[in-house]
This record gives sequence, C-alpha cells and structure tokens, in this order.
Amino acid sequence: MLFACTSMDAGRGPFDEFTVATAVLTRLPVGASAGEPGAVAAAGWAFPLVGAGIGAGCALAYFVAGLCGLADPVAAFIALGAGLAITGAFHEDGLADTVDGFGGGRDRDQKLAIMRDSRHGTFGILALVFSVGLRVAALAAIRDPIHVGLALIAAHAASRGALPALMGLLERARSDGLGAAAGRPTRAVAMAAAVIGGVLALALLGPLPGIAALLSTVAALTLAAMLARRQIGGYTGDVLGFFQQIGEIVMLLVAAAR
Repeated sequence: MLFACTSMDAGRGPFDEFTVATAVLTRLPVGASAGEPGAVAAAGWAFPLVGAGIGAGCALAYFVAGLCGLADPVAAFIALGAGLAITGAFHEDGLADTVDGFGGGRDRDQKLAIMRDSRHGTFGILALVFSVGLRVAALAAIRDPIHVGLALIAAHAASRGALPALMGLLERARSDGLGAAAGRPTRAVAMAAAVIGGVLALALLGPLPGIAALLSTVAALTLAAMLARRQIGGYTGDVLGFFQQIGEIVMLLVAAAR
C-alpha cells in the first residue's frame, strides 16, 4: 500500500498540528480538536514529540517516587501510573481490544465486532497484565533514575514515531472509526515521525543501545503488522494502540538488557 501523496493542509501550522497530536494522544486540555478529516494524519510528524513529553512525565514521577524512598518496583508502577493518567490508558485499551479480537474471533467480521465491544475478555486482560508487568520489570531492572528517565522518553517517542509509517503501509480495516477518520499520512509526515523518534532514541540511549532498541522494535512491529494484516486485513484505531504498546515494551526491555 502506498502512502498518500497529498500535501498538508496549508491553513494548519506546525503548532496547530502539534496540539492536534497532543489532543489525540493525551488527555491534556490543549483546546484542539481532531475532528477534521485528515487532521490526525497531518499531525503524525509530532507523535514522537508528544510521546517524548509523556515519557518525561513518567520519568518525573519515577524520580519523585525515588526521592520519597520508595523501592524501585513501586517507583516503576508509579511512573506507569503517571503515563496512564496523561494518556487516559488510550493505547492500553487498544492493546486489550486488539488481543481480544485476534484471539477470540472466528473470522474477520467477528474479530472486528469483538474489538469494537468496550468490554474486555480474558485475552485482553492477560495482555494488559503482561504489558504492565514487563514494563515495570524493565524499569525496576534499569533502576538508576537518570537512565530510567532516558529510557522512558526514548520508548514513548520511538513507539509513537512508528505509527504514521504503519498507517501508510497498511490498509484501514474499517471504513469508519478513529483509524479511518485519521486519514493517511504523507510520506513526508511518516518519514519525519520515524526520523524524530529514531534520533531521540539514539540520543537518549546511546548509539549502540539505541540501534539495538530500534532494530528490535522495527522487527517486532513488522511481525505485528503482518499479524494485523492476516487477522483483519489492516489496522484500526485499536490496532494502532496495540502497535504502540509493542514498541514501548520492546524498547524498554532492550534498554534494560544487561
């Protein structure tokens, strides 16, 4: 699937697009709306920057928890809690819905119907347990507040920086919903998001660890994209959350590797 080749809305500047990305990816009251068709796709270049801000909020929570004398695993839980508060567990909900659909549906239509159901089943709940558990374990293993902070910012930025490229490479599985309304990013937007996310990861983690983390994330997301194409023929808004969670988890696990 080719990326859209249309240009960005000339009436929307970089700051406006950044606020749209913030409105989509967080619960922060920025006063922007993503209701205009294609606005989210045009703002995709800013996804890793918003992700970096979310990661910085998580890093601050970890640092404060450490100052209070809390153990590393407790501080890691608090850092994750800060991220959930900032984003409204947006991506975690997509992870649970996607795993429920992929694991419980007999065919494409049933999988999509399950994913649209707001209730979570066993597969989705287990996915959330593994997601939270792996991230907490990774942060607790890193331990040092500075390195934890750098890893959090890198993971949140790079995992969101990959989303526009995945939106361009995969078909939309539905004609309605968030994934369809978001539009299709241009090549320029997808490349900008990937470069920003990648540069941040390399700068924060260091050249060799950063390259290892990025290559591992690319490999994991490639497999996830192939799975989504096989299961439902493409992506939905929930599947984008599924992709983000996989990217964040892999980045943190590689950063924690000894």
